[in-house]
Amino acid sequence: MAGKTLIVSKGAAFMTDAIAKNLNKAGFGTEIVEPEIKKIEPFTDRSDIFLFFAGSYVFDSTDVLVYLKDICNEKDRSLCLVGYKEEIEEIKRSIPGSVISAVIERPFDMKDLVDEFKKLEDRDEERKKRKSILLVDDDVAFLKMMQDWLSLKYNVTVTRSGMQAITYIANHIPDLILLDYEMPITSGPQVMEMIRSEPNSDGIPIVFLTGRSDRESVMAVMQLKPQGYLLKTMDKAQIMKAVDDFFNAEKAKNSNI
Repeated sequence: MAGKTLIVSKGAAFMTDAIAKNLNKAGFGTEIVEPEIKKIEPFTDRSDIFLFFAGSYVFDSTDVLVYLKDICNEKDRSLCLVGYKEEIEEIKRSIPGSVISAVIERPFDMKDLVDEFKKLEDRDEERKKRKSILLVDDDVAFLKMMQDWLSLKYNVTVTRSGMQAITYIANHIPDLILLDYEMPITSGPQVMEMIRSEPNSDGIPIVFLTGRSDRESVMAVMQLKPQGYLLKTMDKAQIMKAVDDFFNAEKAKNSNI
């Protein structure tokens, strides 16, 4: 079954209706909404692909573009852009290429658009088979770096605070939580305590992220009995190996049960 597609467009009803009709024929469920955050928001959790049908309005829609960028980035959703070259270039001022899954310039052939969506669906199906990681840290730059690294092999969701993580876990159970040990307001240990206190989340593996490597700090982290810890000073290869080793160990352990 093809994924759900949210078509975001202002005006151009004939074109968007035609796109929706052809995607529906191909098995994609579709919804059409105007480019307003309050109208897009109710569909974010149940949409697998976002199709942004550009028009002249994109030059005054920075807030919507940034919102779509954040949603697709944080929830690992596919984003397809449809529009004229100058409109696409304007969108790319707000949405980096790493977030954009496909670009279809006008004029286009409807069959080519449907074929592109089938490719996106295949990629999405492959992504769904990946292990999921919830990354929790208040450092935005560190979050982005870690997400870029880990997204090469895993489905990564990012949250910027402990309470955002708790809210996310209420409806989603990741395979692993990478949790910053030192955060303002709600610290890593406090977040871990809340996660462990709930029956639906108490079994989620937690690995702490810490910037301190001295023995005393490491002992303080491990006394809380997480599944492990990662130093923020580790490079990409070390981080990837540590996460790979964790999942390989989990797989081996489960196969022996």
